[in-house]
Amino acid sequence: MASNYSYLSNADPGYIDQVYQDYLRDPQSVEFGWQKFFEGFEFSRAKFGDEAQVTGDVKEIYVLNLINAYRTRGHLFTKSNPVRERRQYTPDLSLETFDLSDADLDTVFQAGVDIGIGPAKLRDIVDQLEKTYCHHLGAEYMFIRQPEIVAWLREKMEGSLNKPSFSQEEKLRILSKLNEAVVFEDFLAKKYVGEKRFSIEGAETLIPAMHEVIEAGADLGVKEYVVGMAHRGRLNVLVNILGKPHSDVFSEFEGYYNETEDLAGDVKYHHGYSSDITTRPGKKVHLSLCANPSHLEAVGPVTQGKARAKLDQKYDGERKSIVPILIHGDAAVAAQGVVYEQIQMSELEAYQAGGTIHIVINNQVGFTTNYTDARTSTYCTDVAKVTNSPVFHVNGDDVETVVFACKMAMEFRQRYHRDVFIDLLCYRRHGHNEGDEPRFTQPNLYKAIAKHKNPRDIYFANLLAKGFVAKGDDKKLDKAFRSKLQSIASADLCGEAFVANKAAMTGCLLHLLDLMPRSSRHWLKR
Repeated sequence: MASNYSYLSNADPGYIDQVYQDYLRDPQSVEFGWQKFFEGFEFSRAKFGDEAQVTGDVKEIYVLNLINAYRTRGHLFTKSNPVRERRQYTPDLSLETFDLSDADLDTVFQAGVDIGIGPAKLRDIVDQLEKTYCHHLGAEYMFIRQPEIVAWLREKMEGSLNKPSFSQEEKLRILSKLNEAVVFEDFLAKKYVGEKRFSIEGAETLIPAMHEVIEAGADLGVKEYVVGMAHRGRLNVLVNILGKPHSDVFSEFEGYYNETEDLAGDVKYHHGYSSDITTRPGKKVHLSLCANPSHLEAVGPVTQGKARAKLDQKYDGERKSIVPILIHGDAAVAAQGVVYEQIQMSELEAYQAGGTIHIVINNQVGFTTNYTDARTSTYCTDVAKVTNSPVFHVNGDDVETVVFACKMAMEFRQRYHRDVFIDLLCYRRHGHNEGDEPRFTQPNLYKAIAKHKNPRDIYFANLLAKGFVAKGDDKKLDKAFRSKLQSIASADLCGEAFVANKAAMTGCLLHLLDLMPRSSRHWLKR
């Protein structure tokens, strides 16, 4: 019998006694499994005295251990990688790992109460846990030391099975933003062949996710967002989130710059921008993207410092009013020391800004290096554990789940004013920039990527199968937005861009005239 109770014999007796004392004071203060354990213990003492042996159905404890394992380690067994198989981890979540078997699947266990479905068959308990913790969204949160936060996250996820539920209007809005992200990158690729743009292709779901986060945050009291990011995806974020005119971006590709902007000669994918937008319910929100001419994660402390300054000077310390958002790269967030330094200081009284939302564009490759050769930690986001911040690992091909995770992160931030991480598992369609050939260093990965549909096409096929859209609607969306971009490019580059640079062009002509010999100026009289 000793092996059946190894979970007790291996435990610290002092700890068990402490839990028992807590149970005697308030049974609801301890985990459900310990409640049932001590209920059985008290029943045994009352009926048989202190010398009695435990005779209850110990398999209830096994099922509770299984439930706890899904909550703690389920993220290791998700379907979160869109382009390749995940690494295998042991021990796994098989029934045998918890001294259960297929013979127990149709047995009803009281432990089902712990996940909100009441007494249930083991197969239903497992199905519920699989849907919640092992589909396209994996969550790391059980290491958090505040029981209230753990309970809140558990209720949010288990109550919804981590499955988003959007109306048809919301689905079509997500599809529209996803279409804008995809078409914009494709338009730039075809119009400015060979130009560096550090495209977001492979992670386009970031755009509808950020859009919905801004909308959701405004409903929760956010008046301003301060955003920091490196170069990948910046142009897409500028036009599709902050509303920078497409014509300005096209002008920069053509080499024209608005002379009213102090750009200091920096490249277009380092520029900052700020704007005011109006959300769907009519709320005004200010957005600012910090310029980042330095290296990757260097913008992090600048972003948080800017948010803290505005928190003190503009919002009188009201942390719900302003939210910093940092968009990282997977290799950089794991490797650059400035990330650890910032996170380590983020909860100090002099530096904290009410919690930062961290979104990691996880391409699974750093420049040319495979992630397994780039870090020791399991995840690129393991630095989050420094501040006991929850992490949501989400499949970047599943746009609805990405939006769901980001909105949950925003709600968490507004409730607890702590950092939260979204690990967006995706891929990089091209090389480090559009001039690199990634097949030289990652042939297997890029063979898979070449055959992989973009997130918009995947989502449209999903909506079509469920009857939310009609066949051909995707082509109409694509054509409409592409025509808009072409119209802007044709009109503005011939008009506004020329006017904006008129003074500079005139100056160049006058300089050329000064260099010409007077004898050669006879043509000016014509």
